[in-house]
Amino acid sequence: MSKKTLVLGASLKEERYSNIAIYRLRKFNIETVAIGLREGLVDDVKIHKELIPFQGINTVTLYLNAQRQPQYYDYIISLKPERVIFNPGTENPEFYQKLTDHNIEHEVACTLVMLGTHQY
Repeated sequence: MSKKTLVLGASLKEERYSNIAIYRLRKFNIETVAIGLREGLVDDVKIHKELIPFQGINTVTLYLNAQRQPQYYDYIISLKPERVIFNPGTENPEFYQKLTDHNIEHEVACTLVMLGTHQY
């Protein structure tokens, strides 16, 4: 089963968790795509600025605080992912409800911990 993952809020800065997540996802051979504020390359993953209608997304892992998420609600829902992971600092009960209404799972968890403990 593919776990193609969209990292939303991706950063080119090596110290950012979204950047580290991209490297770890690729280390586990998980197909990864990314959207961030600046275009660039992290490992072999291109960070896009525009909202691309990616196909086959299993997981969206969020690295955007709750105040920045509303502009992405419709986009994320349109991708029809199996789940959305709310990493620490991204918790958003309003969005949880929208996802539930569209039969999309959500988890409040840390992508890095999930990968490290083989729970991804």
